[in-house]
Amino acid sequence: MRSSGEGEGLAELSGRLGVGFSDPGLLALAMVHPSALNEGASAPPESNQRLEFLGDAVVGLAVAAELYRLHPDWDEGRLTLARSELVSGRTLAEAAAELGLGEFLVLGRGEEAQGGRARQSNLAAALEAVVGARLLDAGHGPAAALALALLGDRVADAAGEALPSAPTALQELLHARGSPSPVYLASEPSGEPHAPVYTVSVEVDGAVIGRGSGPSKASARREAARAALGRLS
Repeated sequence: MRSSGEGEGLAELSGRLGVGFSDPGLLALAMVHPSALNEGASAPPESNQRLEFLGDAVVGLAVAAELYRLHPDWDEGRLTLARSELVSGRTLAEAAAELGLGEFLVLGRGEEAQGGRARQSNLAAALEAVVGARLLDAGHGPAAALALALLGDRVADAAGEALPSAPTALQELLHARGSPSPVYLASEPSGEPHAPVYTVSVEVDGAVIGRGSGPSKASARREAARAALGRLS
C-alpha cells in the first residue's frame, strides 16, 4: 500500500494541482480510499469520503455558476443537462486521470490488486475529495477556482461540439505554419499563500507570444495559449 502522506509525494501532487495547502494533512486525507481502512494496525484512521461529500457540493455549485455566467440565453433545462454531464463520474474521472491522481491514492491491498488506481469511481471520488480539502484549507472561492481549473475547457466547451483546448489549438496552428511547438514557462506564484496567482508565458523560438494568469498553472497555461492565439490570428 502506497503512503501519500510522504512529504515528497504531497509536494508533487500539490505541484500538479498548482495550489499550496496550509494543512498538507487535508491533501493527504483526500487520497485515502476506504479500502485502506482494512489494513490493520497500519491503516489510516479515516478515508476521503467526508471530503468527497464536501467536494461534490463545491464542484456542482462552481459548474452551475460558471454555466450561468457563460450562457445567459440558456434555460434551466439546458443548464441542468450541461451541469449533469460536467459533474458526472465519467467526466470527473477523466479530469483526475489527466492529472495522474491515481498515482497518489492510498489503497488497500485488494483494491490495489484489482486495478483500483484506474477505477473510474475512485478517480472521481478523489478529485472531489481534493476540492473538499481545498475548501477546508482556503475557503469556497479558491475551492471553486480549483474545481473549474481541474475541469479545464470542458465547461466552456459544454455549449456544443467538443472544440480543441487552447493549448492544442495553438500547437496545431504553429505546426501548420511550420513553426516549432510552443514552450510554456511558469513564474513563481504571487498573491496570498492560500490564494496564489500563477503567471505563464508561452514562447516560440525564444520569443514570447502570449501570457496568462490564473489560480493554477493549468489555468494560466490555457490563458497564455488563448492570448497567443489572439495575437497570431
